[in-house]
This record gives sequence, C-alpha cells and structure tokens, in this order.
Amino acid sequence: MPAIIAELEPSLRALRAGAERWVRMTIAERRALLRAVRAATLEAAPAWVEAACALKGIDPRSPAAGEEWSSGPYAVITATSAIEKTLKLIEKGRSPIDAVELGTAPGGRTTLKVFPYLPKDLVLQGYEANLWLRPGVTLDQARRGVARALRDPNRAPRITLVLGAGNITGIPALDVLTALYQEASAVIVKLNPVNAGVGAAMKRAFAPFIELGVLHIAEGGHEVGAALIHHEAVDTVHITGSRHSHDAIVWGTDVDAEKRRAAGTPLLSKPLTSELGGVGPAIVVPEDGWSSENVDDVARNIVTQRLHNSGFNCVATQIVVIPEAWQRADEFVAAVRRHYAAAPERPAYYPGASSRQLAVVTMHPDAAVLGGDPNVPRTLVDHLDPEKADEHLFTVEAFAPVLGIVRLPGSREPGAFLDAAVAFANDRLVGHLSAGIHIHPRTRDELGARFDRAVADLHYGTVGVNAWTGTIFGMPGASWGAFPGNTLDDVGSGIGIVHNALLLDPEHVERTVGTGTWKPSPTPLWYVDNRTSQVTARRLTRFAGIDSWAIAAPIGAAAIDSYRKG
Repeated sequence: MPAIIAELEPSLRALRAGAERWVRMTIAERRALLRAVRAATLEAAPAWVEAACALKGIDPRSPAAGEEWSSGPYAVITATSAIEKTLKLIEKGRSPIDAVELGTAPGGRTTLKVFPYLPKDLVLQGYEANLWLRPGVTLDQARRGVARALRDPNRAPRITLVLGAGNITGIPALDVLTALYQEASAVIVKLNPVNAGVGAAMKRAFAPFIELGVLHIAEGGHEVGAALIHHEAVDTVHITGSRHSHDAIVWGTDVDAEKRRAAGTPLLSKPLTSELGGVGPAIVVPEDGWSSENVDDVARNIVTQRLHNSGFNCVATQIVVIPEAWQRADEFVAAVRRHYAAAPERPAYYPGASSRQLAVVTMHPDAAVLGGDPNVPRTLVDHLDPEKADEHLFTVEAFAPVLGIVRLPGSREPGAFLDAAVAFANDRLVGHLSAGIHIHPRTRDELGARFDRAVADLHYGTVGVNAWTGTIFGMPGASWGAFPGNTLDDVGSGIGIVHNALLLDPEHVERTVGTGTWKPSPTPLWYVDNRTSQVTARRLTRFAGIDSWAIAAPIGAAAIDSYRKG
C-alpha cells in the first residue's frame, strides 16, 4: 500500500492544483472545454469502440458493436452538448428550466421535459423524458439550485474519486462529467479492471481536462481503489457497482463490519454517492384487445432489455410481471422464449457470470436454458412465486442473461393489476433503480389519472413507459440514480444522481419518467436483433459530434437511412 500511495502522490498533488484552478474558472471557460472534449471524443471514438469490443469478445464490424458506439462515445458526446447548452443559457442570465416544457405530476410535483433538449435529439423520434422534482420543491427553488456548485465563487476546491463501472464503458466517462459540472470538483477516476482496456482511448477523449489538470485516469486493481478511497487528498467518492462493494467500503469486510453498521460508525467518513443496480421489473399491463402481434412486440422488447450487453447491465430487466389470469399469458411467455433463443450469440464475458447463472439453475431446476454462450447459457424461469419473499431472483441482481416471470394472481382488469404489480415491485424486489411499464396507449388513456398515480407510486429512480430505461440512461438531461431515501446502512440501489445535464440540485430531483412508442418501427437501434446497429450508431456518433450543421446533416440523413433498414 505505501508503494501505491507514493506512486499516486504526484498525480494527486497536480489534481489539487487543478481543483483550485477549476473553481476560479468562469462559466464560459468551463463551457469551452466541453466543445474541445466533444471533438477529442469523436476523434478517439473508433479506438474506444475497438478496445471495448476486444474486451467483450465482439467483432467490431458486427451489429453488437453498435452498443459500444451508442453507450460509449455517443453518450459522452451528447452529454457534452447538453451541458454546453445549459451553460450558455446561464451565461445569458437564463435558467435551463425556462427553456423546457413544464408540467405536473401527482402529489403536487412539478415536471420538466428534459428530452428532447437539443435539436439533434429529434433523431430519436417518439421518445421523451420528464424529470420530476421532489414533492414540495418549487420552481424558484429549482432555478436557484441550477449549477449551484459551479456558480459558487467561494466553493472550496475538492477532488472526487470515481470508482468506474466494469460493464458499460461510457459510465465512468459520464460520471467524470457529473463530478466536474454538477459538483464543480476535480476528478480522479479509477477504471474497473474489466474495462481498463478503454483507458488509452478515454485519455485521448478527455485530453483537454487532463491537460488542464482537473482529471487523472488511473488503472489497477482493488488495492489502488482502496488506497485512493482513504487518501487524505480525496474529498468525496462515487462508486458504480454492487451493494456488496459499497458495504465493503463503508463498513469493511472483517468480523466487526456488522458491529460498525449497528453502531453507525462507518470506516469511511467522506461523502459517498453510488449507483448500485438492483432487480429491475418490467410490468406488462395487457387488455383483451391485444393482438398476437402486440404480444410478440412486447416480448421482443423485453428480451432486448435482458440481453443488451449480454445481460451485464444494472438497468437490465430481471423480472417480468404479468397477470396470471391473462388469456394470452402462455402465448406471451412462448414469445419471450422464442426471441430469447433466437437472439444473436455473443460471449457472456463478465467475470463471475457462470457461477451466478448456475446459482439460479440450481435453485430452479425447471428453468429453460435457451442457448447463447455455452458457459453462461440464457436462462428463463417461469411461474416464480410472488409470495416467496426470499426468492433468489427477487433479492439478488443476477448480472447475467437470466430472466424471471411472475404471473401475479388477482384481477386482470388493467387498473387493479397495475396497482398490484406496483406494490409487488416496491415491496418484493431488491433495489429501486429502474422499472418499466408496457401498456397500450388506449389502456393508458382509459386509466387516466389512475395510471399517473400508479407511476407516482412506483418508487424507482427511472421509469420507462413503453420504453426501456436503458434508452433513458442515454438521455443526458435525464437524471440517473436510485429513488431517493436510501442511507449508508440500507443503501438499496444507491444514493445521489448522475448525468443531469440541466445541472439541477440533486436534492431537488426525485426521478425521471420516459415514454416511448407502443409499436416501434423500424427496429430500434438498441435492439439486440437490429441488423444495422453498428453502422447506424457509428454514423449517429459522427452526426452528434460535428458542430457544423452543413457537415453533420448528410451524416444524420445517412444514419436515419441505415436505421430504417435495421
């Protein structure tokens, strides 16, 4: 450990000087850096995607590589553009809140339409996202909270340690932008060894921040992270990972860990924010009028929600909730099986996936094994008991291509079923990061205010209505994080929010609710069976990264053309 600390000391000293420089810079100066980072990210994008594909065993020319373009460089580029817009408005004496459509939600909440936020967001037609302020937060309070840290000339310089995720390469990069612009903090990011291979490309993308001395990218194993967590130069910590990793940092792993938790005396006294995943549900609210095509469309959508990135997503759907009395329940499950088995094969690369999948099959020997990586086969478990409080798939995030189905007893009347499904998700499933609802627009309209109340009662940080929450993750104006209320000793899916390109005060934000199209056409870019995903995502990245409309427009047209062939 002393040797590790000695090696890190020069970088931390340089970061401290960079932190002091950062708080003295003007909004305009910090805004200008975003344009430089956007250009650098576009230049580094091919190498970034090549590295990501290599570590995941993906052919960079295959459709699966589209995931690496869209969740890596594209996500970073769109985030820089959205934050830049916010800062431009602030420079003009305006608030980004006044540049978006306002609305209301149950409980007196105010909502902000945060997607689309940029003109180029219109490439994702039919999708929108509304950020909900917490009950009681007024618009005046929210306006005063915008970029509060960035606008504070007396803010003490600080360094945030970001412990990067190992699954999606864009996560640590987006967390860097959050620390710099939401928290006004210099950053040292320790890459997870699983995706450390993207480090060189990320350094190229973030070269303007690195050269300014406000960012350092470190690599290494657990011992490097442990040294940084407790280093006196580090003021705050943000982790993306599992609850187990969080608790190990906060309470330790020795025999006294539970004593510390009981006494409320954590090993780490620094401020800590986190995104820790959880068991994500998809609630299917059918009605008698559904056609077989409707059934198949929703099943196909849900299969992508599980198999994107080979199932290694904190935002992946793990539990599908349907009415037991639904006449098409067996047809729906058969459609899920069919799409699950037919999805393109790819390696289940993430460490430990085999043992996690085996644990599920051991507990459910009747589970269907449906192809995929032979070492970590895709697994489907039907007829999970909704009353079984200790059901493994309700209490443990599988982080593997494993999907469970709950057939909820009781009324199949849409309103009654939806209320029961919301209660089940809130009470039975561990973690409250993201949840989805699939419902025909006709049914939603018939439910009216009852549907809105059900969404309000669904205590998740992100809710997708006919939209996978993974798409909302990529909307930079949206918030991303657990439903508020977690504590260090009961952390659930984490504490705090990231992304948030409108730079709202995190204490003012409750959740983001996104909506999509009932019958998406053509095949959405993120679907695992989209045949042109790589081509479209690469073109969209160029379209988003080029500031000149004259140059970008034909690239955008080409991206849309390939998208229509997906």
